[in-house]
Amino acid sequence: MNRILRGFALSPVYPARMLRSLSRLAWFCLGFAGLGVLRADVTLAPLFQDHAVLQCDQPVPVWGWADPGEVVLVSFRGQHQRVTTSADGRWLARLAPLAASTGSAELVITGKNTVRVADVLVGEVWLCSGQSNMEFPVYDPTSRIFHLDQARTEVAAANFPLIRQYKVARAVAEKPADTGRGNWAVCSPETVGTFTAVGYFFARDLHRTLGVPIGIINSSWGGTPVESWMSAEALASDPAFHVVDERWQQMLADYPAKKIIAGEALAAWRQAEAAAKAAGAGAHAAFLKQNHPPRMPRGPGDSWTPRGLFNGMIAPLVPAAFRGVLWYQGESNAGRAAEYRALFGALIRQWRRTWGRDDFPFYFVQLANYRVPSDATGETYAFLREAQSQTLMLPGTGMAVIIDIGNPGDIHPGNKQEVGRRLALIAAAKTYGHGGESSGPVYASSAREGAVLRVKFSHATGLAAHTEPLAGFAVAGANRIFHPANACIEGDTVIVSSPDVPEPVAVRYAWANSPAAGLFNFAGLPATPFRTDNW
Repeated sequence: MNRILRGFALSPVYPARMLRSLSRLAWFCLGFAGLGVLRADVTLAPLFQDHAVLQCDQPVPVWGWADPGEVVLVSFRGQHQRVTTSADGRWLARLAPLAASTGSAELVITGKNTVRVADVLVGEVWLCSGQSNMEFPVYDPTSRIFHLDQARTEVAAANFPLIRQYKVARAVAEKPADTGRGNWAVCSPETVGTFTAVGYFFARDLHRTLGVPIGIINSSWGGTPVESWMSAEALASDPAFHVVDERWQQMLADYPAKKIIAGEALAAWRQAEAAAKAAGAGAHAAFLKQNHPPRMPRGPGDSWTPRGLFNGMIAPLVPAAFRGVLWYQGESNAGRAAEYRALFGALIRQWRRTWGRDDFPFYFVQLANYRVPSDATGETYAFLREAQSQTLMLPGTGMAVIIDIGNPGDIHPGNKQEVGRRLALIAAAKTYGHGGESSGPVYASSAREGAVLRVKFSHATGLAAHTEPLAGFAVAGANRIFHPANACIEGDTVIVSSPDVPEPVAVRYAWANSPAAGLFNFAGLPATPFRTDNW
């Protein structure tokens, strides 16, 4: 303070009497600030904005920040909850369970100031997370990678004001963040383009089934591995997970040198791209189709940072009330299937512990068919799908199988309508108690009968072949060499055999990156890929 005042004293413009007045005023203001008189306004967590959807039939936490000790009143639909702000400046109120309603109301927060949140609905809320296939929007005309089937038709028909999306802004953080950024949008042809396509079609079908408002919280980031979405506690829960940090630390160590190399490659690419552009629109388009810009190496602050996305994009949502989680991720972990099985299970358990709900529904999408068919090696997606299937051992989980609707040449299949529909079928059956089949055929057992294997399935009512002949099965003998199998349906079983395998001991179905998959049930849902061996 004295240094500042001496600076003023250097100028003849400020006489001594004025300097004395400035000094007294400065110390007066600092004293009041030290006593906490200059208080901040009451604020709300970003999740509570106009057009929000609150979860029905559960206690609803509402939280924000104010001066320590300040009393805050939370009012909504006749409820009035009064709480006192804690020493760290955070306050938390819990509304008693609310009934779903299509009529909106105002959420009012009163402290030294008043905050009003308009057009708030009560219904079913689902947290949608994962990588690009969850982030995939309904319609983005500028995107080179996201192309929804019949996008323009879907946008034009998206008049569902009782469906809303809260889009969490991308953020990587070293430690769990208290707050983040995001905004709610009411579903309409003008806004639906930015909605997660999987989340939107899930919400649309669920809204038609339940007749209540549906909120989707879209916290997703393309190209990210499962470990980025895990908490520090989850990654510390198993010594085997240390390899995750070891791998990341090596990437950080390699980053400076790789950044230089990648920068030089990018400069060369841009020069070549400029030459193609100068040659004309056709040459430029051909260049972009055949030549992608070099990727920069992963380094500090990257979306692959272990714990980074949990800290930046999930932690700020705690302790929000929602019904369950929808998850579409795994492509970035292909090639590490055994590790993924352990990591994915740990993520689910830890998210549940974080919210203090040991069994909230966690429904996920198994990876679609992708890449060229493989007959013996390179089956990275097959192993990853198996790891996902094994996660179903956890209670309250469900898996949408989409082995029939992928695109071998595109990691982002365009039929997100069916992905959302299959997730909605699972939620309707498992969470809301509605009847109807929500699963395709699932392997139950197999037995050898001479030169054939009889494979039995659950969820097998109306087994049907969608290929002629029934495709996707392979059998092996004691030599562990698999051969394509002849397959025919008998009731809830499939009889498989091969002239090359007189004594079959193992059977596989849809076991490849992009396999043939012809087995369905009466509901039109595909059989889950499986194998009976562990070779």
